[in-house]
Amino acid sequence: MTSTDWAGDALKAVIGRVTVTEFEVGTRFPLFADPDSGRWTTTGRGSWTGGFWAGLLWLRARYTGAAADRAAASRCTARLAPWADADTATRGLILWYGTALASHDAQATALRERSARTCLEAMDPELGLVPWGSALGGPRLLARADGVPGMVPLLAGAGPEGAAAAGAHLHRHLELCLGDGSEHRPWTQPAWCFDAGSGWQPREDPPRGWSRGRAWLLLAVADALHLPTLPGPRAAPLSGAAERLLALGAVLHGPLVPHADAARPDGPLDTSAAAITAVALLKLARLPGPRATQYADRAVEILRRLVGTHLSVPHAHRPAGMLLDGCYDAGRGTAVRHELVWGDFFLALGLAALTGSLDITDV
Repeated sequence: MTSTDWAGDALKAVIGRVTVTEFEVGTRFPLFADPDSGRWTTTGRGSWTGGFWAGLLWLRARYTGAAADRAAASRCTARLAPWADADTATRGLILWYGTALASHDAQATALRERSARTCLEAMDPELGLVPWGSALGGPRLLARADGVPGMVPLLAGAGPEGAAAAGAHLHRHLELCLGDGSEHRPWTQPAWCFDAGSGWQPREDPPRGWSRGRAWLLLAVADALHLPTLPGPRAAPLSGAAERLLALGAVLHGPLVPHADAARPDGPLDTSAAAITAVALLKLARLPGPRATQYADRAVEILRRLVGTHLSVPHAHRPAGMLLDGCYDAGRGTAVRHELVWGDFFLALGLAALTGSLDITDV
C-alpha cells in the first residue's frame, strides 16, 4: 500500500500531540482527555491502558529517530514492570503493546519475556484460559473480550507451551463471546463469569452491543493468524471467526465509525473501536485470500474518516492531533466524546503502516 499525503500529515499531528501530552502528564499515564480543553485525566500506575502510552512513545521514537525520545519510551516501559506479576488478563494490553515496538531495547525485551512466563503460569487448564483476574477489582473468574488482544502474541512468545496456551485462551473466548457459528447471534457476548455450580454465565456489563468488544476480538484473531506457532489446523476456524465478527459489526459495509453500543443508535460514537478495527483489517489484508484488497481499502476508508472528521486541528483552546469522539464507558456516561489514549495509539499505528513507517504485523 502506497503512502499518502493525508496519512503522513495526520501522523505528524498525532506524534506532535504525544509530545504535548508528555509535557503535561510527566511520569503519570494519560487515560482520557477533555474534548474542549485537551486536558488529560491520568493514572499513577497506568491501569489497563498504560501500555498504549508506552507504545505511543515508542512510535514517536521510531518517527523522529531521536535518542532522547527513545530514552523517554524506555523509561515509561520500565514503569510498567509491576504489572508483570499482577493478576489480570489485561497484561496483554499493557505488556504486549507497551513493549512490542521497543526493538533493540534489552530491558523491554526482558520485561516482555517475564510477562509471557507469568501469564503462562496464570493459565487455568480447567477453564482453558487466563482468567480476567482480581487486580482491577470485581470477580476474578471472568472471561472478557478485552482480555484477549495482546495476550495472544504475549503468550505465544513463551515457547511451545505458551503457544498452546495462547491458542486455548483465544478459542475459549471465541466460543463464549462469539459462539460456534451454529446459532445466529446478532451480537457478541463480551463478558462471562464462571461459577463452580452452573459453569459459564453471561454478564450484562459490558453490554452485548459493545463495539469495542467486537473490535478487540477481531484484532486478536488477526494477530493469531499471523503467528506461525498458532494457526495450523486452527486457521480455518479462525478465518471463520473473523468473517463472523466482520458480519456482526457490518464492518465492511456499515458505518465507518460505530456507536459505542449498537443497542443505542442515539448514543455516542466510539472512534477508538474504529481505529482498532482499522488495524485489524490492515493485518487481515496481509494474509492471502480473495478479500485482502477489500480489507485494505476498508481500513483506509476508516482511517481517512477518523482523520478527516474526528482529528482535532490547531485551535486556541486545545492541541491538534487529538482523536476525538472516543467513548470510555457509555453505560456510566464516563468520557463519552473524549480523546482516549488507546484510540490515539491505534490511529497512529494504522497511519504509520500506511506511510510505511512500520510493518503492521510486528505489533
